Amino acid sequence: MEKKKKPSRQQVYTLLVQIGRKEGDGLPEGATGAALMCYASGVDEAEAVRETVAILKQADTAPLDVTGYGTLAEREAEGHDISDEERELMDRALAENAVIVAQMTPFFDDGTHEA
Repeated sequence: MEKKKKPSRQQVYTLLVQIGRKEGDGLPEGATGAALMCYASGVDEAEAVRETVAILKQADTAPLDVTGYGTLAEREAEGHDISDEERELMDRALAENAVIVAQMTPFFDDGTHEA
């Protein structure tokens, strides 16, 4: 008798995390903080947010605010244009049960930012 693998309840959520400055955070000199685009797995968005914040704190950053953009299906339903690269990172986050930081945009006092 073949044992069926229980389907994973994990989903991947797209999160935008604002971080402030903290010693050892690795942000460029003069930056006041940054925005991090993350893909995080979780059984729900709350778990994905908790895991992301915990990992970012372990990485010596200072998470200030998290905005959730939902799952891939939710984003597609809202008409978001999602690249193949973005989909690959989401698949990796799910496969590895991980938080993937896909992009970091530092902020500077003069209102500029670097991509």
